[in-house]
Amino acid sequence: MASGRCMSRTVEYIQSKSQGINPTVGIILGSGLGSFVNVLENSISLSYNELDGFPDASVSGHEGKLYLGKINHTEIVVLQGRAHYYETGVVDAMKIPVRTLAGLGCESLILTNAAGSLMEEAQPGSVMAITDHINFTGVNPLFAEGSNNRFVDMANAYNSDMRSRFHKIADDENIKLHQGIYIWFCGPSFETPAEIQAAKMMGANAVGMSTVPEVILARHAGMKVAALSVMTNMAAGMSDEVLNHELTMENAAKGIKDLKIILVRFLELYS
Repeated sequence: MASGRCMSRTVEYIQSKSQGINPTVGIILGSGLGSFVNVLENSISLSYNELDGFPDASVSGHEGKLYLGKINHTEIVVLQGRAHYYETGVVDAMKIPVRTLAGLGCESLILTNAAGSLMEEAQPGSVMAITDHINFTGVNPLFAEGSNNRFVDMANAYNSDMRSRFHKIADDENIKLHQGIYIWFCGPSFETPAEIQAAKMMGANAVGMSTVPEVILARHAGMKVAALSVMTNMAAGMSDEVLNHELTMENAAKGIKDLKIILVRFLELYS
């Protein structure tokens, strides 16, 4: 109940600052992908510090701001940064932000992230549409959630129609858009080569430290979900590179161009 009241206050506050923008699509931006907000028309920004229940975005590349704006006729809300499970040990840290997006009227949520590639053909700087995920952490953001609606069907968590539109846009723009399964490790340490081998055996194509909790929360809130990963490194054991956050940020900048094109075209045509 307390979180519901907090979310309601936050929704009301954002609406009071929105200048009439009523978003139907929400976007959450991952590490190094925050420059997407530069394409918004008539944008309004609010710091997470102004918003009850929003987390501190303590990881570099996550600015901790909410933006309202438009792309063509589509009104959207963008979260420039997220909280990760490894930052606080709180698995539902994104619960109020995701539910706030639903409360503002978002029927669809697009998630982006920086990920490690388990596919030789998907080199750093490339983009992958997520088809499904593996939760390898043993935790869930719906722990302690009341009522039977906590038992969320995840069979079609990633909306196939939205993903098909991503692929059509990528084909039209001559962008190679990979697709595959994302596996969530809790971090903050990068995975070991043995863990990556295990992930491959389970069918994973990309690995990261975010996104899955938000997908679960969004499906619980009734939103359609799609997700795009920018490959920022080859996963542990697949190259000689030393993995660190600076490499993530550097290679995210290589993929942001294609990501922007896909997202902007999708939002221009959204209905």
